[in-house]
Amino acid sequence: MSPRKRARISQAIQYAVLAVAVIVIILVADWERIKTNLFNVDVAKDLLPQLPAAGLNTIKYTAAAFAIGLSVGVLLALMRLSSVVLYRWIATIYVEFFRGIPALLVVFTVGFAIPVAFGVRIDSITLKAAIALGIVSSAYIAEVLRAGIQAVPKGQIEAARSLGMSSTRTTITVILPQAFRIILPPMTNELILLTKDSSLIYLLGLSAANYDLTKIGRDALNSGAGGLTGLFVVGGAYLCITIPLGFLARYLEKKTGEGARR
Repeated sequence: MSPRKRARISQAIQYAVLAVAVIVIILVADWERIKTNLFNVDVAKDLLPQLPAAGLNTIKYTAAAFAIGLSVGVLLALMRLSSVVLYRWIATIYVEFFRGIPALLVVFTVGFAIPVAFGVRIDSITLKAAIALGIVSSAYIAEVLRAGIQAVPKGQIEAARSLGMSSTRTTITVILPQAFRIILPPMTNELILLTKDSSLIYLLGLSAANYDLTKIGRDALNSGAGGLTGLFVVGGAYLCITIPLGFLARYLEKKTGEGARR
């Protein structure tokens, strides 16, 4: 038997197994219960009007956290590559610490522990979200950016220095712009992860005007109506945010690859 024929037979067997599994699921599943607890149309209709505002709040928390994460991440990346040993150690400890602990602990620390310990009052939930998630995100962004900076060809840096540019000007006008172009795809992935991490913000306690998507889904789950339908609806709303970002990441990756080949 030729290899091609064996491959076709193997493929046919795999399709047959998949078809049998689907048929078994269709015959065994309690579709009425699935419809009631997972795809309850009435519950979904009740949730739909709340999704636009909650989705915008989710995007707002993510954008604010990303702004802080990017700002701090740039500083940390430069510190990681600094010739000053103390800067490198401080940045390394920061990065390793906040990459090693759950984001949930940071959210609780910023939301509850720091206000109690230091008498600091942060009224804005957006600011709390930005600080908590921005701290965690900056540790990851710093590593991505550091890799991007190190990927900039040494020849271009040497050319800039030979033209009389200072180290600071070379970093700002030559290294960072190219590094950001290199890291655009992984940075978009970081934005997707940050969008999902924003689901932790509801634990800080949200007023109705500040509800995010996760809070909407949790309230629907607690109501008991529709079973898991609320979570499915909210999950779909998250996908409406993250899937376009995923396409954007692939597009940027493709464009970056084309630029590198030129």
